[in-house]
Amino acid sequence: MERGVSTESSSLESLVREIGEAVLATTETVDQLTGHMDALSKQVQQQGYQIFALSDTVQTLAENQDATLERLAQLTDTLQRLVAAIEADPESA
Repeated sequence: MERGVSTESSSLESLVREIGEAVLATTETVDQLTGHMDALSKQVQQQGYQIFALSDTVQTLAENQDATLERLAQLTDTLQRLVAAIEADPESA
């Protein structure tokens, strides 16, 4: 009977050791995953800042383009009036 208890105790020790090793391995894996998640979170945050900056730049570019188009329309109108004036009085050319 003592031998059976010893074998059972040895089996339990082995099982507890395996469980402990599995827990340690799992803990290490979770720690590594935590590190990777932190790095990924920082990258996503940085990309968010970059997207915001890009959106702001695109908005500024669109506003500048609108102003440029308005100036171009004014210039075109002025040139058309100038051409019309020259064509109306060919001797002044």
